[in-house]
Amino acid sequence: MDIFQSEIFANMSYIVASMLFIFGLKQLGSPETAQRGNLISASGMFLAVLVTLINSQIISYEWLAAGLILGVIVGASAASLVKMTSMPELVALFNGFGGIASLLVGSAEYLGSNSLGLISLTAIFLTLIIGGVTFSGSIVAYGKLSEILPGRQITFLGQRIVLIIIFLFSLILGSQLIFGFELFQVWSPIYSFSFLILFALIIGLLITLPIGGADMPVIIALLNSYSGLAASAAGFVINNNVLIVAGALVGASGLILTNIMCKAMNRSLANVVFGSIGSASSGVRSDEDVGEVKPINVSDAYLILEAANSVLVVPGYGMAVSQAQHAVRELGELLEDNGCEVNYAIHPVAGRMPGHMNVLLAEANVSYDQLQEPEDVNPVMDTVDVCIVIGANDVVNPDAKDNEGSPIYGMPIIEADRSKTVFILKRSMASGFAGIDNPLFGKENSRMLFGDAKESISSLVAEFKS
Repeated sequence: MDIFQSEIFANMSYIVASMLFIFGLKQLGSPETAQRGNLISASGMFLAVLVTLINSQIISYEWLAAGLILGVIVGASAASLVKMTSMPELVALFNGFGGIASLLVGSAEYLGSNSLGLISLTAIFLTLIIGGVTFSGSIVAYGKLSEILPGRQITFLGQRIVLIIIFLFSLILGSQLIFGFELFQVWSPIYSFSFLILFALIIGLLITLPIGGADMPVIIALLNSYSGLAASAAGFVINNNVLIVAGALVGASGLILTNIMCKAMNRSLANVVFGSIGSASSGVRSDEDVGEVKPINVSDAYLILEAANSVLVVPGYGMAVSQAQHAVRELGELLEDNGCEVNYAIHPVAGRMPGHMNVLLAEANVSYDQLQEPEDVNPVMDTVDVCIVIGANDVVNPDAKDNEGSPIYGMPIIEADRSKTVFILKRSMASGFAGIDNPLFGKENSRMLFGDAKESISSLVAEFKS
């Protein structure tokens, strides 16, 4: 067993694990190889955890085996039992778990070591501040996504000033923690340590509570990046190379994804964090500006679809809520059997987390070749006979290109209003996640198909089969 506890064996294993992480991430770049990439990355993490526990003789093999079995049961249960509609909440919780784990690692190292160097203290400071922000921010994101908390912005007068003051105090306390200078005559470093954790948790709350509406997918990607950075800092704290690499990969990929989401909304990250959509009041249309909506029933919608040569489906959170993805795929197949070309337009911020719609359609076995980006479908939108919008309010809102006073002005959208006919599937006339009205509903070529999306699509399927 000595060889398994040698540094050479551990480092070689960490190199293999790191290679598996990188190769797995590469595989995640394509929908066809994503499942294999997940498995490869998970294998790398399994190897890294196993080698670390054995090499450091942390616990006995019996407890190690028991922990692995327990972890497999919890992971498999979460993957099997959590609904696809609840995936954003699960991702938010996982981000929070990553943050609190890093914070606990940093805390244990600080409280359990008598002599720590400058680098270790700096790394501990980073685990406390980033881990605390990630944990409390992710809990708020979970609360908003699961509708335990209101999804709208939650602000108070002077919130940004309070945030800046607490952040500056955190830097002072962190400096005292790292350099050990005397802050006050009776001020112990343990006070700085305790208040630093408290301030980090408060900063996470103050950053995430004002986030609302269509900004939620961006903040989920950002918190994912934070959890990776906190883990990387924890790697420096306990001098674990594979944790540094894994955390850096998660942090970098999260930042890249955040950047992609910001570009999809034509906004900067600072604008998302400090000026969430929905904050502007000017330029928001009244019901009269939106115009008169024209409802349509299933029978009339069927007749139009039967005559269509091309149909574009624009899924949104409404499809996730009603679990309509399987019915949508079945309708698409029936349309194709009828000689119609069917495609699916996915906006990067549709749903409540990055890739939300892609995951749902993949679950329903919709062909990846049919998934299109907005820049692919917009140039040919005039030729689309019917555009079916399923609970996707904000990403098809024409105000983004027509109304300079709108809070979402400048955000690239799927230009469904330019298709020949638009079916909008909604339960009611309630506004979308961004909380603003949508003039698409009152356009001359728009028809509202009210009701649960799954029931409406299933009724259309039944019409095609009758």
